[in-house]
Amino acid sequence: MTQTYDLIVRGGEVVNHAGRGMADVGARGGKIVEIGDLSQASAGQVIDATGLTVIPGIIDTQVHFREPGLEWKEDLESGSRAAVLGGVTAVFEMPNTEPTTTDPDALADKLARARGRMHCDHAFYVGGTHDNARFLGELERLPGCCGIKVFMGASTGTLLVQDDEGIEQVLRHVNRRAAFHSEDEYRLAERRPLARTGDWTSHEEVRDAASALESTHRLVRIARRLGKRIHVLHVTTVEEMEFLAKNKDVASVEVTPQHLTLTAPEAYERLKGFAQMNPPIRGAVHQAGLWRGVQLGVADVLGSDHAPHTREEKARPYPASPSGMPGVQTLAAVMLTHVAEGRLSLERFVDLTSHGAQRLFGLADKGRLAVGNDADITLVDLKARRTIRHEDMGTRVGWTPFDGFEARGWPMATIIRGRLVMQDGEIVAPSLGEPVRFGETLSVS
Repeated sequence: MTQTYDLIVRGGEVVNHAGRGMADVGARGGKIVEIGDLSQASAGQVIDATGLTVIPGIIDTQVHFREPGLEWKEDLESGSRAAVLGGVTAVFEMPNTEPTTTDPDALADKLARARGRMHCDHAFYVGGTHDNARFLGELERLPGCCGIKVFMGASTGTLLVQDDEGIEQVLRHVNRRAAFHSEDEYRLAERRPLARTGDWTSHEEVRDAASALESTHRLVRIARRLGKRIHVLHVTTVEEMEFLAKNKDVASVEVTPQHLTLTAPEAYERLKGFAQMNPPIRGAVHQAGLWRGVQLGVADVLGSDHAPHTREEKARPYPASPSGMPGVQTLAAVMLTHVAEGRLSLERFVDLTSHGAQRLFGLADKGRLAVGNDADITLVDLKARRTIRHEDMGTRVGWTPFDGFEARGWPMATIIRGRLVMQDGEIVAPSLGEPVRFGETLSVS
């Protein structure tokens, strides 16, 4: 009897836990139910993947979609629009909104705002603070929460936790892996007078490599003493990468496409405020250290740190210009170009964009293109040659630091839970995003 499916992705090269090979993927009820030769099977929808590469749906574990409170920069709809246009099937969104996401009501509000508006699946970080530390064990178990996020360097309102005692209180009360923006606020405060008005090259001097390394040393020391798992976001220095390689039992590592692609001082001279982010874009020596960490397996995940600001805000003279840049839509195209140019394998790209997130955060049914998992699939054309352009960005701010970048490799389709959401640069099934589920909190979901 002929097998029938809701969806068959037919004729592509699949890259997953089994390696690389030609195969079809069949989905039913939003789940992957077969991988193999489905040439004799039928489906309600068949997607011809001939000439394309079929990979697990890309997961971006660090985005700032700015809602509530900062919607002129971005909101959950526009940010998730950019995500699915870039082949991203799920995002983890950060807590530095207005108000901050630091209590059950704020998390519930974000989930309610996302319902019927976000195009991709989603989870939200709860911000760890001095005030809510004792409640974090309960907060991290709420449905739709991907974990606790802590800013050790300057951030929004009460989200700054700069002192060892505060970090210790946060970690004492969490049980899941907690994520950290690791820059030493005490050193940053000392170095802020080094900022030269209108000179973005001084950003790297203000937030120097030692600011990151000292903070990460402190963080790992506390985590090790307490036996807690930590995730160090957007690592930027060769010294941190070498240090974290010796502490993988407690610490996982994120890198970003921006830090792997842009270098100082050239990026600041060319892009000015549009190259400004925290931690900063650094020089070639640090970038080479990050790539070595990728190649040696020290880096666990890629996150875009999508953090948009308007052109007008970015045009202010340094240091009045805000830090952050869009990135969720360009993550795949930029990194596939590195694949094409031999800096990492396609299998390693898949590991960094889906398998890594599954391992670190304990995704219940995502992160692997495998039978039983959600049918989250990204189709990419490894032979495509496209130019990244401001005008093609789905983000509300309408710009990208990679404008003019000649990409080698491009996301052609985004499939989420067996539904084709984006194809050939067009959103064909909007607003289908649902909360991500996690193995450690299934009992309360």
